[in-house]
Amino acid sequence: MEKILKKPFDDVEVKISTDGQDKNIIFAIESSCDESACAIVENGRKVIANVVATQIPIHQKYGGVIPEVAAREHLETINVVIEECFQKANLKPQEITAFASTVGPGLVGCLLVGMNAAKTLSLVYNKPFIGINHLKAHVCANYIDSDLEPPFVCLLVSGGHTQIIKVDSYEKQEILGETLDDAIGETYDKVARLFGIPYPGGPNLDKLAQKGNSDAFFIPKAKVGEFDFSFSGIKTHMLKLMHTLKEQRADDIPVEDVAASFQKAVCEYLIQKTKHAADILGYKTLAVAGGVAANSQIRKLMSDLQNEGYKTYAPVMRYCTDNAAMVASAAYFLKDVYTDLDTEVFSRAI
Repeated sequence: MEKILKKPFDDVEVKISTDGQDKNIIFAIESSCDESACAIVENGRKVIANVVATQIPIHQKYGGVIPEVAAREHLETINVVIEECFQKANLKPQEITAFASTVGPGLVGCLLVGMNAAKTLSLVYNKPFIGINHLKAHVCANYIDSDLEPPFVCLLVSGGHTQIIKVDSYEKQEILGETLDDAIGETYDKVARLFGIPYPGGPNLDKLAQKGNSDAFFIPKAKVGEFDFSFSGIKTHMLKLMHTLKEQRADDIPVEDVAASFQKAVCEYLIQKTKHAADILGYKTLAVAGGVAANSQIRKLMSDLQNEGYKTYAPVMRYCTDNAAMVASAAYFLKDVYTDLDTEVFSRAI
């Protein structure tokens, strides 16, 4: 299978073979939110260099990401990250097969920094440009350093999205179900605020939950479409529960137990629906992707499915959160990409 791309300065076609026979080296940039990242990946699976500059310490004082601040930080960081990536790989730009970047969804100002940097490299070195959908890149993170091949069902869990995706082939992904309101990552962050947990709320709430009794409190799950999710009701329940506990116990609230009970409920909800989708399709391979794929309970429940005869995958922790290695992998495996230098960024999933 080959993907045909054109160089920006001429009409010469560049063939990217995805059968593993040829050596294709993709340089990718990810800047959709608060990570300035660059990576160089060979044939979609072998990471040669991976560099991530996080902005978490900068945004902690605001309690979340401020788009304008994030964009300015990308501008100050991007050239340094690009240079470091080439140095780590011990490669020259001339040796790159194609340059890629995330073009959406994400924060527009942030996306523009990464996309324009990738387009500039493409023009300067007369190499193809490949624009990547951020969500599809998260799915492709599972291909890095693994033997995963389609078909499989993937649970995509992030700060802005919660989806069950049917992956029929490297090129074809179909959304079977998604959240009707809050995403799971957003829900974690909002519940974390009820505990007074600082940003980033999700990872810190996960750590707190690991210390508690997950059966201490009953947390209801929303009954919606077969493959869809809803977390607004759970969020409201947690608000009322914390209010009640503050009235009853004042300064003696068992926050570890409440956090553990919340985490058990939402993670079981996610995995049960994903497993159901796989059963309906007759698939025995499942994967999880996205920033929340780093959650300890989700990874455990996914791994436990192996005892029931499923084959399960989760990206290495550093490839769960936003990174450029997954973008490079997507640029290699996917055909549904943007190759026109007139491509513009987009903020919402399309």
